[in-house]
Amino acid sequence: MSGALATILAASIVIYAGLSMAPGDPVARILGARATDEARAAVRAQLGLDDPLLERYWHWLTAALRGDLGRSSTYRQEVTSLLGPRIQTTLLLVAMAAALVLVVGIAVGVAGGAARHGRPIVATLVAVGIAVPSFVAANALIGVFAVRLGWFPTYGAGDGFLDKVWHLTLPAIALSIGYGAYVSQLTSTAVDEESDKEYVATSRGRGIPAGIILRKHVLRNAALPVLTASGLAIAGLVSGTVVVEQAFGVDGVGALLVQSISGKDYDVVTAVSLIIVVVFVVMTTMIDLVQAALDPRERAGA
Repeated sequence: MSGALATILAASIVIYAGLSMAPGDPVARILGARATDEARAAVRAQLGLDDPLLERYWHWLTAALRGDLGRSSTYRQEVTSLLGPRIQTTLLLVAMAAALVLVVGIAVGVAGGAARHGRPIVATLVAVGIAVPSFVAANALIGVFAVRLGWFPTYGAGDGFLDKVWHLTLPAIALSIGYGAYVSQLTSTAVDEESDKEYVATSRGRGIPAGIILRKHVLRNAALPVLTASGLAIAGLVSGTVVVEQAFGVDGVGALLVQSISGKDYDVVTAVSLIIVVVFVVMTTMIDLVQAALDPRERAGA
């Protein structure tokens, strides 16, 4: 736990320092090119941009620990209130994509690892899924299923739960393709390795049905690498929303990050970036805890 907190703290320092040293002037973005020097100086003083970097970071950190993530210079409102509705949209998108990754990704991986005659097909699908970037998949899905067939909307997140699910179906598919292929690849490898072990051959020799061997032995012993791959994929989905939300015009946290970076909105970019880091650290920590609970060797090492 202390390692996770140290990672989050180090990430916050790197993010804050990197934004502060990035080229561009947020004051020019706020006031425009015709602002007077006095107006620029007043805004810089108000934002604390003339203070030393460590002092600014310390003020931000202590405020963040109290739940105050600052104020957006672009939207003129508190960052927490700005993130609220967008986090709900992004969480629904990630949940839908995670369901596709887990159900389809693991199913395809198990099929590829257990059925030898189907491995070339699965290997081809996995290679295509990994090679295709999410923004290319997004444009292809929009062109076919939204524009040509008209089955899904091309823009926005919708209103109400069912309407949101309808609007986010294509974004969820685009977001899940690469990560689903990654999970399928590792699942197929794990199942294939377990299927070639001696205890499986012994079970087959005793006349145990192949389905029982797969469910009770192969899948159980292949669960740890599959669990690790699935956890890392779900954590990666959060950062993947940056591209997909922008492509589909979804007003979520990922799209907000892109807009805030272009506008040098320090507080928003820092908050969203740190949320992504926290989600990834929490997911990897949970994976370690589950692995330690399931594998006696992991518990002994801990």
